[in-house]
Amino acid sequence: MYAKAGKIHEAHEIFKCLPERDVVSCTAIISGYAQLGFDEEALELFRQLQREGMDSNYVTYASVLTALSGLAALDHGKQVHNRILRCEVPSYVVLQNSLIDMYSKCGSLIYSRRVFDSMSERTVISWNAMLVGYSKHGMGRQVVELFDLMRKENKVKPDSVTLLAVLSGCSHGGMEERGLELFHEMVNGKDRVEPEIEHYGCVVDLLARSGRVEEAFGFIEKMPLEPTAAIWGSLLGSCRVHSNVEIGEIVGRKLLEIEPENAGNYVILSNLYASAGRWEEVRNLRELMKEKAVTKDPGRSWVEINQMLHSFYASDRSHPRREEIFVKVMDLSVRLKEAGYVPDLSCVLYDVDEEQKEKILLGHSEKLALAFALIATPEGVPIRLIKNLRICVDCHTFAKFTSKVCSRKISMRDKNRFHHMVDGSCSCGDYW
Repeated sequence: MYAKAGKIHEAHEIFKCLPERDVVSCTAIISGYAQLGFDEEALELFRQLQREGMDSNYVTYASVLTALSGLAALDHGKQVHNRILRCEVPSYVVLQNSLIDMYSKCGSLIYSRRVFDSMSERTVISWNAMLVGYSKHGMGRQVVELFDLMRKENKVKPDSVTLLAVLSGCSHGGMEERGLELFHEMVNGKDRVEPEIEHYGCVVDLLARSGRVEEAFGFIEKMPLEPTAAIWGSLLGSCRVHSNVEIGEIVGRKLLEIEPENAGNYVILSNLYASAGRWEEVRNLRELMKEKAVTKDPGRSWVEINQMLHSFYASDRSHPRREEIFVKVMDLSVRLKEAGYVPDLSCVLYDVDEEQKEKILLGHSEKLALAFALIATPEGVPIRLIKNLRICVDCHTFAKFTSKVCSRKISMRDKNRFHHMVDGSCSCGDYW
């Protein structure tokens, strides 16, 4: 009860007072931490309770897999999967669905698909987990192929989440015409799923992502449903990417009215103004944020090395190997510039000189995590990074050049999707 009410500390106090613990109470507290996003705490508690001799069932493991999904801790996830197989835990659908979700969020879709293909029974959640996995990785073709297979098998009917995953996959995979076709089929009742506001949002994203910003703006104005802040936010992000200041300003001001406490809107609009050199508006927005006491979540990136998570914040100097890391970042910067990398100074929302802007960029958490991974792993080993916010344009370019110059495969998961970088190219097609 306390955990579901968001009061995890109270829940833990009750748990500690129990005269006797069974698998249900242990699972309840682990699940509580995992569902509230306290992934590291859930994992540590699982380890502690195992040391104390706790029995685990399929629900316990499903809860642990949820936490590992949040941390994108692939090595830990494989260990848990091995334990499930060794202990011969019954392969309930809910556990297999959790494995599909964990592997896809850890960047290993091959393993996700293996679990999916081995299932004797699939629910709509199984199909959705696999479709969402492909979608988040920008694999539009695989999304459409799997959806076509689902329709062909005709054992499980698609639901609204299914169509949302497919539309999103088409958007991220650069398949706007196929996405629009599927949306029109929805409207005409082909899968008997009524379009909801999120589906309309996907169409806006699909149009805007492909550069059809004016068309997306017109689509919103004609929608039969009231557009949400998320839809306007999607359009604002596209205005930033495609440098459409005119529509971006209209959308940004509308968002500040709808969500005056959302720091992300201020940041994207500031980015748009900064890229156009309109520093007065940037300063005005910063003052407005102060006035309304709006704070931006600090950027945090982390990387798993030898089953240990290393976290970094912007300009972070707390890591034991900080000096090596900063030297590596500087060295990388020089090497990447020789290969053609040009820092994107528009990502800095301060009206300072170019040298200072570049210094600020070099302190971004993504670059620190990437530099550490290069130091801490053998040459040629793939690198997997996770970011709690969206990856900035400059860090994205920096990582692409690093993949080429250092001959490394680099996977970066931000809060929206995955970026797989090989030899200087990214799976997202440079738009996310």
